[in-house]
Amino acid sequence: MSASPTSQDNQQGAMNQHLRSEPIPLIDVGSQRRRLGASLDAAVKRVLDHCQFVNGPEVAELEKQLAAYCGAKHVIGCASGTDAILMVMMAMNVGPGDAVLCPSFTFIATASPVARTGATPVYVDVDEATFNMSPESLKRGIATARKAGLKPVAVIPVDLFGQPADHDAIAEIAKAEGLFVLDDAAQGFGASYKGRKLGTFGLATATSFFPAKPLGCFGDGGAIFTDDDELAAKLRSIRVHGQGVDKYDNVRLGLTGRLDTMQAAVLIEKLKIFDDEIAARNRVAERYARGLSNVVTVPRLAPGNTSVWAQYTIRLPEGTDRDGFAAALKAQGVPTAIYYGKSMHQQTAYKQYPVAEGGLPACESLSQDVISLPMHAYLTEADQERIIAAVRGALSS
Repeated sequence: MSASPTSQDNQQGAMNQHLRSEPIPLIDVGSQRRRLGASLDAAVKRVLDHCQFVNGPEVAELEKQLAAYCGAKHVIGCASGTDAILMVMMAMNVGPGDAVLCPSFTFIATASPVARTGATPVYVDVDEATFNMSPESLKRGIATARKAGLKPVAVIPVDLFGQPADHDAIAEIAKAEGLFVLDDAAQGFGASYKGRKLGTFGLATATSFFPAKPLGCFGDGGAIFTDDDELAAKLRSIRVHGQGVDKYDNVRLGLTGRLDTMQAAVLIEKLKIFDDEIAARNRVAERYARGLSNVVTVPRLAPGNTSVWAQYTIRLPEGTDRDGFAAALKAQGVPTAIYYGKSMHQQTAYKQYPVAEGGLPACESLSQDVISLPMHAYLTEADQERIIAAVRGALSS
């Protein structure tokens, strides 16, 4: 006969069960905070001590470090990734009658600044494997805009979920059609395209430092990268009401788009461990691919690209009940998120804008079957094995 379990055995079993059911963070800002604890506290204290809460020395220092990190000539810190896109649109005098080409399968912040200028977002389709803008659909979108009596002036490729868009193909089309390129790297900053870090493609690059981003602050924040001296000067004016040499002589329309000094101080500390965290995210992505590629469609990196894995987004097998799948994982303490259940052209306030000829079948298909799993630099191998087992179990039940 086997020995009866002792009270200690029962307690250990209960503890193991608790650990198995304890929720895993989808994005773990807390572990990063604990890792950086003392240095973050000291950085914030320095700002509190010098009391330069707006345009303090940390802002210029962060801009300098970001420029060195990606190789851009100018970096202009700003209040959010949305403001970063809006400020470039304003600096380039984009407005009514103009068309700006955007992928529809992305967050609304790509198109909302375009609409706010009075210009028209024109939606194009994406590649189903990479989730990024389809060059062929971009060509059709430009033709659609012209047929509608609009003037195509810009294209905003998005480096979605952390992987760079097809920048060479998009740049070639933009040059042939006389469009400027604004790269939306809100999810992709830190990634590389053919050996070059994002931040150096197109006329300008916009990024976000929202807390959930791979490089995130403790509030809202963003930045614009450019090698164009004239554009950089305009952007610095626009972010402070459009001021000229004298702040009481505003020479253009602007906004209050400054990056907060406290957030800059936080980002300086986080930038020190950014490459280490990117490497950890890539190990997580590789583990997921090994454990899940035979049951779901896992993300595919295009040749020559690296990713920062802002999200790890899979596609469920055809016919899978996505809500039921998410509920099954949640019951085991595994959170999920859907990026994006509706593409931009399907959303109430944005559905009236033009769609590239041929429609957006890839965007619509992806919105039906994508789901994102926990992804961050502090995801343990044990937790990841638990996630993989939960995914496989939910699909086999």
